[in-house]
Amino acid sequence: MLGNKSWDEWISEYAAGHQNKINQLTHTIGIPLIVLSIPVMLISIFVDGLFIWGIGMFILGWIFQFIGHAFEGQAPEFFKDWRFLFVGLRWWLKKMR
Repeated sequence: MLGNKSWDEWISEYAAGHQNKINQLTHTIGIPLIVLSIPVMLISIFVDGLFIWGIGMFILGWIFQFIGHAFEGQAPEFFKDWRFLFVGLRWWLKKMR
């Protein structure tokens, strides 16, 4: 999946496209919203009414992502390579450490 790059190389390339402070902030909020929306939607199979919360979190997370990229002035990295969808989470985790 990683091709000829290490995780550190992927994260460095991702970070290069996320230099604007507003973009970094919107990603710091948006990435966890997207990630947390997935278990919320899975739990919604058993808990009535949770699905709308999961969908809302997912959409709001992506809105934050695209707003950030508007400030950055460039398209999201995953437009170049779908694997950046997974790198974003690793970037966020590294940033939070």
